[in-house]
Amino acid sequence: MPLSATADLPFWRQPLFLLCLMAAAMPISFATWSALLNNFVIEAAGFTGVEIGWLHTVREIPGFLAIGVIAVLLVMREQVLAIVALILLGVATAVTAQFPSFGGLLVVTVLSSIGFHYFETVNQSLQLQWIDKKIAPQMIGKIAAVGAGASLVAYGLIVVTWHWLELSYNTVFMVAGFVTIAIAVYCALAFPQFEAPNPQNKSMVLRRRYWLYYLMQFMSGARRQIFVVFAAFMMVERYGMDVRALTALFMVTYMINMLISPTIGRWIARFGERRMLVVEYGGLTAVFIGYGMLYVYEWSWHVAATLYVLNHMFFSMAFAIKTYFQKIADPADIAPTAAVAFNINHIAAVFLPAGLGYLWILSPKVVSALAAVLALISMLLALLVPDEPDDGNETIFSARRAARSLAA
Repeated sequence: MPLSATADLPFWRQPLFLLCLMAAAMPISFATWSALLNNFVIEAAGFTGVEIGWLHTVREIPGFLAIGVIAVLLVMREQVLAIVALILLGVATAVTAQFPSFGGLLVVTVLSSIGFHYFETVNQSLQLQWIDKKIAPQMIGKIAAVGAGASLVAYGLIVVTWHWLELSYNTVFMVAGFVTIAIAVYCALAFPQFEAPNPQNKSMVLRRRYWLYYLMQFMSGARRQIFVVFAAFMMVERYGMDVRALTALFMVTYMINMLISPTIGRWIARFGERRMLVVEYGGLTAVFIGYGMLYVYEWSWHVAATLYVLNHMFFSMAFAIKTYFQKIADPADIAPTAAVAFNINHIAAVFLPAGLGYLWILSPKVVSALAAVLALISMLLALLVPDEPDDGNETIFSARRAARSLAA
C-alpha cells in the first residue's frame, strides 16, 4: 500500500502506529536483558571485566556486519525484515538463562544481537522513509518516548515482582522474550505492506558528501560502547547493586527519557541538529570525566547513579544524527546508508570492549578518560554541521565553497 493511501486507514493500522509498536517490542526484550545481564553473568557465570568485555565484543559483531542487510533486502522487504528480526531477538532473550556459561552466553548473545542490530538498521531506515522530514524530529522524539515507556514498564515490573514473586532469571527472560514475539506476530498480521514513495538502492552506498555523517557514526559507536559495557557493570562490581536496585536505576533513566524525548525533538526542530549535538557531546564529556573521578575521590553510589542518569539524558539527543542525515541524503540512499552507517558505528565496538576489559582491570580511570576524549572529539565534529543542512550543504565547508562560487 502506498504511503499516500494510508490516510484513510484507522490509526491502529497506519505506518506511524506500526513504528510505535515495533519501538515498544524491541526494548521489552532488550531492556530486560540489560537489566538482568550484569547480575546474571556475575552470579551464574562468575564474569569479571575480561569476560563482560568479550561478551560485548561478540555481541557487536552482528552490528559490524549489519551491511548484510543490503543483501537480505534483495529477497525481503524492510518491513518484513524488521518483524523477523524482532522475533529472533525475542527467542534469544527467552532462552538466555538456559545457557549460564561463558560459551553458551556468547552463542545466545550473538543470536539476540543479530535480531537487535538488523531490526535497528531497518527501523531507522523506515522512520526516515515514512516520516516527512519537516516533522521528523518531533515524530522520532515521540517514537523514542514510546520505546522508553516500554523499557520503563519492563523495569517497573521487575522491580515490583522480583522479590514479591521470588522470580528467577529464567522466568523473566522467557516472559520478556515471548511478549516481544507476540507483538511482532501481531505487527505481521495487522498491518499492510507499506510502500515508500522513493524506491531504495539495493547496493552498498558510500558517498563522499556523507563523510561527516560517517565520522559521527564511528565516534558514536566507540563512545557508546564504553558506556554500555562498563557503566552498569561498575554499579554492580563497585557498589554491589542487586537486580532490584539496578533495575530501579534503569527505571529512573527511562522515565526521564520518556518525558524529555518529545521535548528534545521539538528542540532539534527549533535550534537545529548542530546545537543539540554540541550540547550532547559537551555534556557527555563532563559525565565521563565524572566517572573517572569516582575512582579518585571514592564518591558514593548516589553520585555514580546521578552520572548514569545524566549519561542517558544526553544519549537521548542522539537522534539528531538521524535527522541530520535525512536532510542531506538522497531519498533513495536511506536504506543502504542505514546499513553502512550501522556497520561504521560498530567498527570500534568489535575490538573496544574486549581490549578495554583488560584495561578496566588495571585502571577504570583510564577507560573513563578515553571515553571523555572520544566525546570531546565528537563535539568538535558536531561543530562542522551547518545551521541548515541540506543536499549540497552537508558541512560548513560545503556552505563556504558555495559562497565562494557565488562570489566568483
